[in-house]
Parts: sequence; C-alpha cells; structure tokens
Amino acid sequence: MAVLYWSLVALMVVGIVGAVVPGIPGVSLILAGIVIWGAVNGFSSVGIPLIVAIAVLVCSLGIDFLATYWGAKKAGASNWGQIGAIVGLFLGFFGLLPALPFGGPLLGILLGPLLGAIVGEFLYRKDIMIAVKAGLGIVVGSLVGNLIQGVLAVVTVGVFLYTTFPGAMSS
Repeated sequence: MAVLYWSLVALMVVGIVGAVVPGIPGVSLILAGIVIWGAVNGFSSVGIPLIVAIAVLVCSLGIDFLATYWGAKKAGASNWGQIGAIVGLFLGFFGLLPALPFGGPLLGILLGPLLGAIVGEFLYRKDIMIAVKAGLGIVVGSLVGNLIQGVLAVVTVGVFLYTTFPGAMSS
C-alpha cells in the first residue's frame, strides 16, 4: 500500500507543477490521485481532500480566466491580443517542440503567449507600444493566475497528506 500511496503523491506533485506550467494537467491529476486512493481504501478516508480538490478544480477554472482577463483589462488589451496569446501558446509549444532539443516546449510556453498577444494587438491597433503593453498585461495576468493555482494545488496536496498519511503508513 505504501508504494501506491507514494506513487499517487508523486502524481500529485506533477499536478502541482501542472497547475503552474501551462500545457501540463494540474489539479485534475491531483483529483485523480485522490479518487484512486479513495477507490482503493474507501472514500470515507478521502472525504475532506476530495471536497477540497473538487472546490480547487472549480476555482482553478475561474481563476485562470479571471486573472488573464484582469491582466488584459488593466493593460488595455483587446480580444485580438487575448486570441493572439492563445494562438501563441499553442504555436510556441508545438512549434518549438521539434525545433529545440532541450527546453523547446517550455520556452515556447513562456514566449509564445507574449509574442502572440503582441502580434494580435498590433494587427488590431497598428501601434507597437500599445501592443507590447497589452501583451505584457495578458502574460502577467496569466502568470498571476498560474501562481494562485499553484498555491491552491499545494494546499490540496497538503490536506490530502495531512488527512491520509497516518492511515497510509499504519496499513
């Protein structure tokens, strides 16, 4: 049982990383780990962590959207900049995947949304300074949202460990 427990904790750690880094499943991996542990040991052992994980998953969806929207709004970005950021994320991730032997997708995840937002805003407004400001606002908002999601993911795993560790180590 200990091997399964620590394997699920490792899965949840990947979920914490995924909550911060776009393109990697985040809170859903943590929820999956809790559900698997509950299926094996009875869901009464994971009642509180399961409720927390579901609440965090629902909040994460809203946080991601609201933080990016807030950053875009503060910087005066249009929908063109937001669409450009999304396109830039996908192109950066998949476009740099084969191009760079190490770090391509990660670099693409970081630079793609910024460049995509700038291009989108520039196409809409035809002013490079406004486009750069809007692009930075979108990216900063997205990063703030990811950091909040990371904190919530750490709390969720902490609640799981706190409530299940004694029982997992005694069996």
